[in-house]
Amino acid sequence: MKKSGLIKNKSLKNILSALAVAIFGFILLNLTFLFDALFQGLMGRFIGIFIPFNPDTKLYWFPILMHGSFVVIIGIISWFVFKSKLKEIYKAIYMTVPLAVVFVTIGIFLFQWPIAVYLLGTLFGIGALYYFYRTKQHWIYYYTLILVGLTLAIFTLLGGEI
Repeated sequence: MKKSGLIKNKSLKNILSALAVAIFGFILLNLTFLFDALFQGLMGRFIGIFIPFNPDTKLYWFPILMHGSFVVIIGIISWFVFKSKLKEIYKAIYMTVPLAVVFVTIGIFLFQWPIAVYLLGTLFGIGALYYFYRTKQHWIYYYTLILVGLTLAIFTLLGGEI
C-alpha cells in the first residue's frame, strides 16, 4: 500500500519541516516586531491622552507597562494557538514568537546584568526542554526552542541589541 501525501520520504519531510520553522518563524518574528511597534505606538498615544509625556519625562513604570501588556497579548494568542487543532508544524512555527518574546523580555528587564540574562535564559530553556520531554512533545518543538534560544544568544553575544 502506498502512503498518501506529497512527501513520502520521512527524512526529507523532517528536513523540510525544520526549514519551514526557520524560514516562516523568521518571517513571523518580523511581523511580531512590527505588531509590537504598532501596539506600543497606539498604546503610547492612548496613554498620552491622560498623561502628557515627552522624551524627557521620567515614567519608569511606562516601559514595563508597555512591554508587559504586549507579553500578555502574545500569551493570550499563544494559548489559543496551542489549544487549537493545528498540525504540529504550524504550532512549532508559531512557537518562535512566544519563545522569542520570553527570551527578549528577560533581556530587556535584566540588560544591566548580562550574567543574569544568560542564566535565566538558560534556565527557561532547560525548563521548556524538560516540559517537552515530560509531555512527550513532537521533536519539532525541541528544534524550535533550540533554534530560537541559540539564535538570540548568538545575537546577544555578538553585541546585538533590540
